[in-house]
Amino acid sequence: MKLALVTGGMKRIGAAISARLALDGWALALHCGHETKPEPVLAVVLGAHRTRWHAFQTDLADDKARAGLLPAIMRHFGVPPTLIVNNAALFDDDDAASVSASTLARHHAVNVTAPVLLATQLAELMTEGDRGCIINILDQRIAQPHSDQLSYTLSKQALSAATATLARSLAPKLRVNAVAPGLTMATPDYTPAQLERLAALMPLGTLPGPQAIADAVAYLANAAHVTDQTIFVDGGAHMVSFERDFIHLMQA
Repeated sequence: MKLALVTGGMKRIGAAISARLALDGWALALHCGHETKPEPVLAVVLGAHRTRWHAFQTDLADDKARAGLLPAIMRHFGVPPTLIVNNAALFDDDDAASVSASTLARHHAVNVTAPVLLATQLAELMTEGDRGCIINILDQRIAQPHSDQLSYTLSKQALSAATATLARSLAPKLRVNAVAPGLTMATPDYTPAQLERLAALMPLGTLPGPQAIADAVAYLANAAHVTDQTIFVDGGAHMVSFERDFIHLMQA
């Protein structure tokens, strides 16, 4: 059985990733923080393909809860996952003037500590000869950081560095790679006209959809000879230095 754990796998980009893996025949351990029902589109895919799946509600910022996630998955499925997609993330709005020790710690706990410790815990559960894969979901801003969402940005930069370090530390048991999306699923704060103008700023003149992120994850999940690689799926945004977060750009 191919079993994947997708953190934050019930909604938005996480749901798209989960649906893509279901299409590829993966059984799914779907982590969630609050909502224990998959988005309608994901639910349709899971039902249509008779995917074996189960929801695991866990607070990734809680050390005890996070440490119990993989054992709970093993009790339910009988085996540990061979793929972890670290998609869940905390995203708050702060900057150099408002950042605090608590905001830094909260973001680090969910966006760095949980992915790193899930990866090392999985490596410990694997026996000699086992092979698996970790895929960390980053952000295109790691290449050209701006001043907004400082705690979030720093945590994604740290997870990017962890990807490279873990790829070396956990080989050959685990391949460790990453996908760095650009603006993909806009919140209601964006207007359609603003999104069109933002797309025009991208070197490729387009913004990615969630399926593009999911396809990159699916590739890395099966790329047996690839490790320590980050795929930017962002219309080329990582090649451009933006002064601020996209929400503040091209508003009129």
